[in-house]
Amino acid sequence: MLWNKYLKKYYIRYAWLYLIGILMLIAVDFVQVFIPKYIGEIVDMLGSNNLSSLTGDILNNCYAILAIGVTMFVGRIIWRYTLFMASQKIEAGLRHDMFLKGERLSLSYYHENSVGTIMSWFTSDLETIEEFVGWGTIMLIDATFLSTFSLIFMFRASWQLAFISLLPMILIIFWGALVEKLVGAKWMQRQKANDEMYNFSQESFTGIRVIKAFVKENQQLLAFSKIAKKNRDINYSFGKLYIFFDVILEIIIVMILTLILCLGGWFVYQAIIGEPMSIFGQKIAIQTPGQFFEFIGYFDILIWPLIALGQVVSMRSRAGSSMKRIADYLDQPEDIKNPENPIVLEGVKGEISFRNFSFSYPNEEKVALENIDLTIKSGEKIGVVGKIGCGKSTLMNILLRLYNVTPGTVFIDGNDIMECDIDSIRNAIAYVPQDNFLFSDTITHNIAFSDINISQDRVEEAAKFSDVHDDIAEFEHSYQTISGERGVTLSGGQKQRISIARAFVKNAPIMILDDSVSAVDVKTEEKILHNLAEQRKDMTTIVIASRASTVSHLDRIIVLNDGKLEAFDTHANLMKISPFYSKMVHLQELEKEEEGGQ
Repeated sequence: MLWNKYLKKYYIRYAWLYLIGILMLIAVDFVQVFIPKYIGEIVDMLGSNNLSSLTGDILNNCYAILAIGVTMFVGRIIWRYTLFMASQKIEAGLRHDMFLKGERLSLSYYHENSVGTIMSWFTSDLETIEEFVGWGTIMLIDATFLSTFSLIFMFRASWQLAFISLLPMILIIFWGALVEKLVGAKWMQRQKANDEMYNFSQESFTGIRVIKAFVKENQQLLAFSKIAKKNRDINYSFGKLYIFFDVILEIIIVMILTLILCLGGWFVYQAIIGEPMSIFGQKIAIQTPGQFFEFIGYFDILIWPLIALGQVVSMRSRAGSSMKRIADYLDQPEDIKNPENPIVLEGVKGEISFRNFSFSYPNEEKVALENIDLTIKSGEKIGVVGKIGCGKSTLMNILLRLYNVTPGTVFIDGNDIMECDIDSIRNAIAYVPQDNFLFSDTITHNIAFSDINISQDRVEEAAKFSDVHDDIAEFEHSYQTISGERGVTLSGGQKQRISIARAFVKNAPIMILDDSVSAVDVKTEEKILHNLAEQRKDMTTIVIASRASTVSHLDRIIVLNDGKLEAFDTHANLMKISPFYSKMVHLQELEKEEEGGQ
């Protein structure tokens, strides 16, 4: 079996399925070995001179074989149902654990690991493990019990011939040990090649519009063909090793069978002519064709366990390599987690404070934000402006506890966010991300993402708030329109406004809009900002913008410059005290004048 801490709990949970299945499998294996005995007796009866008097005995043996067949049929249905159900449940449980782990891992993990690689763990590696805990268990039990039963009956039939036939089987043990290492290493190479192909495919399909726009289909096809060729070569190499292993195993088995046929046939011939053979002073028990058929039948039953043993070795090597990849993923440290006895935020008013706050992204030396000191009062409407890359989004992402910060530097309602319950922090914040991600679902479900039980009236109210209701109403299926992957069927402005509606529905005491009106016209922008002022009067709202006009009418404005706080004041005062802000306003006014002149 494949045994580690992640599989252990599922083995225990589904032990009853394994117990029933294994008992049925052992029972089937046990009754199966009686078939050669009855066949051997029938062969001897058919060769008897008194065949007519033995007709009843022949029929009784046939009935016995039929009863064994029915027993095997019922038993196999039961063990297939239970063991395969257990393996499917284990796969589903592991996939569930992996998905939950993915939700708990920090953003930095996904910066360092590609989506394609992670998806290969959820598909190819999990399927390999499921195969082993299902078929692998069956083969292991068969290899153990069926071979044991067969060998017992073989030794009872003729211990000398059984001993002689077992000697070459030692080769199988040594061969299996060698192949286990080779197959495991090759399988790991194969999975890494699959990861590379997954990554390239995922990136290409995600960026298909860019590829088409730049007419780079042939270039991508050529790049993919190189990756596919590498993947093919590694799979071909793995296949050759796997087939070579099977061929050698088959050769060893055929060698043993040939040895049995030659020696056994010679023993029977000598017995028939009246000169029975002896080994070590013991007469060979096989003296009739029926006894020889019986012995061959036992060995024939033994062939499957021998093949199964080889396949289990290879299968376990592959499953072990896949489980190592999954275990490494599940063992990843969770950087973002609750402290002991966390403070659960309730009745949040929306006051936010940064006290001598500095921040650098994990594994980066450059400081993203430095010495930020400011306090946002509850209910204020705050703007955030600055050059691209100055830390605007980073400052707001910190509030969502997407990264760890130095304790005692960031507070919500006077509570250090590093001491607060993460879910309660995020429940208090409605967030409109810069990339305006939408799920491939109906517009209604995208807007109602925070609460799927809200009414359609509330959904439409949110759409009107973000001035997207009229656009949605013009769609053929209205609010039941499927947005497509990442909202591909919608325009940039529509995606932004649906994202705003999704945040509005949450009705959180704090709302953050990260450059969320950049793709709409000025008139629509003004309407959205007016609605924010009217419908979120007593709630804190933070608007990150690239245009000064977007935030000029807000209560106060944060001006960031190269990760530092240049100023935090009203629009009028910033025009006097902030060189960057005043320059930004003047440049945008000149742009307007130039556009008007044209």
